[in-house]
Amino acid sequence: MEHRLSAEDRKKQLVKIGLMMLRTKPIHELSIDAIAGQAGISRGLLFHYFPSKRDYYVAVISAAGRRLLRVTKADESLPPEEQLREMLVQFVAFIARRRPAYISFVRGAAGGDNYAVEVYDETRAGLTKRILTYIGTPEVADAPASPEYLRIHAWLSYTEDLALEWSGLPEKDRPYDANHLIDHSIEALHVLRKL
Repeated sequence: MEHRLSAEDRKKQLVKIGLMMLRTKPIHELSIDAIAGQAGISRGLLFHYFPSKRDYYVAVISAAGRRLLRVTKADESLPPEEQLREMLVQFVAFIARRRPAYISFVRGAAGGDNYAVEVYDETRAGLTKRILTYIGTPEVADAPASPEYLRIHAWLSYTEDLALEWSGLPEKDRPYDANHLIDHSIEALHVLRKL
């Protein structure tokens, strides 16, 4: 006899399938039929758990954003500078390991899908606030119009793009290793803060 999933477990299963598919496709190209098929349910039943395609996509992309925030959270017992480094180590590793999924996350936002833009912005704000705490300016975390917040937010985009481009190169063609990329990014952060 087959075990029936609770509503919550079924929703988690469907989001997990969406996250797996997000590794190779942008969010707006995920096939609801393929997702339902993989879960062993009908398309109609998927819409019992998520009222619309948009609701499902929001759940998947929100889970992707939460995953990024979770895996990049540094050990709070470390000194702030080491927390920053650990966060960057995890950030670069995440991008390198899940490059196609990360690109679809970023491009989904760049493509103007409102839900993707919103989740991407929330995720970027979460990372920015975390960095502001690591560099000793947590009071700026809730002031997105402040010069320091804007500077850190822009630096994060620079680091993200650098990691995306670097990880897209064949390993033998990369001009440096991940540690050098992280050292460079931290140095760029300190230089940028002095401008």
